[in-house]
Amino acid sequence: MTRTVDLNADMGESFGDWDMGDDAALLRIVTSANIACGMHAGDWDVIARTMQAAKANSVGIGAHPGFADLQGFGRRRMHVPLESLGNLVRYQLGAALGMARAQGAEVRHLKLHGALANMASEDKPMARACYEAALSVDPEIIIMVLAGTAQQAAVSELGCNAACEIFADRAYNDDATLVDRSQPGAVIHDAEAAAKRMVDMVKAGAIITESGKHIPTRIDTICLHGDTAEAVQIAAQVRGALEADGVTLKVFDGAPL
Repeated sequence: MTRTVDLNADMGESFGDWDMGDDAALLRIVTSANIACGMHAGDWDVIARTMQAAKANSVGIGAHPGFADLQGFGRRRMHVPLESLGNLVRYQLGAALGMARAQGAEVRHLKLHGALANMASEDKPMARACYEAALSVDPEIIIMVLAGTAQQAAVSELGCNAACEIFADRAYNDDATLVDRSQPGAVIHDAEAAAKRMVDMVKAGAIITESGKHIPTRIDTICLHGDTAEAVQIAAQVRGALEADGVTLKVFDGAPL
């Protein structure tokens, strides 16, 4: 049974004068941050500012690449040739690495965003193309994967450093993929409910789906979305509930599957 776990949040998603989420508050609670790389959200100033704040809070930094879809926040499915998709990931990871170096910080991990992540969770060749591209830029980077999906199968084949992720604020299908956001109940807004389900999943060492099915998995990290109105409350409740149950919150180490 997992007694140590990381808590991560997607953030750095503001753009120019448009503010998205309360990153400052989240960075006082979470242990890892997935920072948007400017394609689906974020910009160069936001990336720099978020990395500075993450470093100041001793929060692990991750690159969070997505489709080039600012209007759709990276949540619209796009069909991109695998070679081009690899270059899209390289471009965003390269930007994140450069910005981190300038801040005296380190990018530890990479996590796909939104529709790109959802498609890769269903399509192993697509996941491999993304991850091979990332590893060609940084062979030591930890690939954060949606546990129990084609993403996990891809990193298992690649033998790279990995972290298996479950979601506090999203409902699950029986194949370990996330319920589509268009469906009722797909996004969980109740902080207390989110906290209870995370304690239950960590205790069980399994994803618990909407139908009650248990899918055994390694659990290295728990995610919540920084753009939801309740993000800070969910983060605080999840952390508090896990710690009350004897779970230690710390930045994941990352290891091959």
